[in-house]
Amino acid sequence: PLCVTISLSIGCKDMVSKNVLVRKLAAVETLGSASVICSDKTGTLTEGKMTMVNLYSGGIGYDVEGKGFDPTVGSIRRETGGAEAGMDLGVRSSLLAALLCCNTSLSKVLDPETGEEKWEPKGNSSEAPIVVAARKVGFAEDVCKDYKRVLEVPFSSSRKMMLTVTDVAGRKELCSGGMPLKSVEWLGHAADRVFQGPDLGRRGQVLLPRASGARNRLEGPPEVAIDAGNEDISTDVKFQACRHKLRLLGLVASIDPDRDGVPESVLSARGAGIRVVMITGDYLKTAVAIAYNVNILQPDDDETSSAVDCARLRPNGDYLPHAEMDLLTASVRVFARAKPEDKLEIVKSLQRQGAVTAMTGDGVNDAPALNQANIGVAMGIQGTEVAKGASDMILTDDNFCSIVAAVEKGRTIYAGIQKFVAFIMSVHIAEVMQIFFCIICGIPVMRTPLQILFLILVTDLPPSIALGMEPGESTVLLERPRPKDEPVVLNWMWMNGAVLSAVIIVVYMISLAFYCEGRILQSDIDRLDGFESKLMDARTVAFISLVWAENVRSYTSRSFDQPVWRNVLGNVHMQKAILLAQLCLYVAVLLPFFSDKVLQLRGIAIGAAGWLIAL
Repeated sequence: PLCVTISLSIGCKDMVSKNVLVRKLAAVETLGSASVICSDKTGTLTEGKMTMVNLYSGGIGYDVEGKGFDPTVGSIRRETGGAEAGMDLGVRSSLLAALLCCNTSLSKVLDPETGEEKWEPKGNSSEAPIVVAARKVGFAEDVCKDYKRVLEVPFSSSRKMMLTVTDVAGRKELCSGGMPLKSVEWLGHAADRVFQGPDLGRRGQVLLPRASGARNRLEGPPEVAIDAGNEDISTDVKFQACRHKLRLLGLVASIDPDRDGVPESVLSARGAGIRVVMITGDYLKTAVAIAYNVNILQPDDDETSSAVDCARLRPNGDYLPHAEMDLLTASVRVFARAKPEDKLEIVKSLQRQGAVTAMTGDGVNDAPALNQANIGVAMGIQGTEVAKGASDMILTDDNFCSIVAAVEKGRTIYAGIQKFVAFIMSVHIAEVMQIFFCIICGIPVMRTPLQILFLILVTDLPPSIALGMEPGESTVLLERPRPKDEPVVLNWMWMNGAVLSAVIIVVYMISLAFYCEGRILQSDIDRLDGFESKLMDARTVAFISLVWAENVRSYTSRSFDQPVWRNVLGNVHMQKAILLAQLCLYVAVLLPFFSDKVLQLRGIAIGAAGWLIAL
């Protein structure tokens, strides 16, 4: 128990450096057998920072570079040719028009943890990428102050859009480098063009309704004019008046980009035999797109069976029977439109199938699922205190990569525990078998109780702890998850003690014959003159031989499938432990009074012959 506790504690300390805070020691060991990781999408698999990646205007597509909220990183370029497009008429007009519909700001703030400045939006997360992209092409932070907003119709689930009307009277163009503001006749409902002419990327004819000339009046259909400031007119009426004969100015495409390293971590988990499952509240198509980006779904996967809307779990309001639920969750890797209670049912279903499940969560409603999972993983940044309290471990950076790193560390720790258990069993069982053999055969007991205590505490314990701190094998993530009911003690471990016992018993019998005038049995040795000293010499030889054998055994325990000479000096803690054990050995057999009076060992009296027999 002492070695196990020390190994788990050291493992917990190491995991802190990997951004994992372990709340329960047992979770470290459980990580080694995790076979399914159920992860949230936003902020865990992805950055949690909506980023514009594409823009379309005037029949031309553009790529938007950069990730996150820093407007100084990346630029906007044409899809064809890759030319810088920050000054293209379509780009500037579309972004400014979109910006005038936003209520979100972007500014630098001081990070309280790092003390460094970072860019942070304040407002709607869907508007943030528009604001960032607008700053990338040179629009000032306060550009919207130059444009008076006459009317705003906020977004609603029924309208599925937001609408604003801005006063641009007196301007010749929308903005510097933007579209010219001149009256033109309606040219029909253009579905994919706002500009005419061969140069669609620069200047062209703009399709705009005839200017009304009234600063505070809105023009909808030609026969309708309303007063924007009239509060007696409902928002829906104003919306209906303004939504007619709208023209497509541009389209932007934003995505929550995957975190750096997540696709590689998902592949590492797959190679380790761990199934990664995404559970998100997003729309199914969005979830599938992200799943492909982070390698949860592969190109040859069948989306119909690998990705489902959680409504299929509860088609009539009630969850499916266990058999049907288990059949569904056995192959699905993407659950979309998920509710917190869906997480709980998914975990229960996976556990019924024998899976060891890790579940992430951050909300209060996620607590039941975190508590039910074999390993509940809470988010350290976005997570609530309730979620953290229900979890077994906390990700201090909310990053999926940290989970995979923790699984790797968990497997390494468990392997270390198995190694020192194999070592402890071999040496302790060997000591029991040696004494048992001496008793039943009538041979003098090989060592005194004080010698046994010295061996356990001084020469056995340090190598045991060092084995628990053994660096992980490079192939640890290429192994399959161990079965959750697999015992730490494997059957073959019992044989090591028998082999070690046989070697030490042979050495002891040779030393008895050498120092006790060819006699081995207790009854014969008791009749010799000065038999106590002779017996001490034989026991000293066996004691030295046992310590050396245990030290060699500690090196062979470092790996179950590799030769002992492979990376023999790879564990610096083992070198220290063996050095300490050897130092204690020579103190025990050579230090006057302590060796002969306390431990009853005579390292000097046995002579060179005794040391040679011990070897």
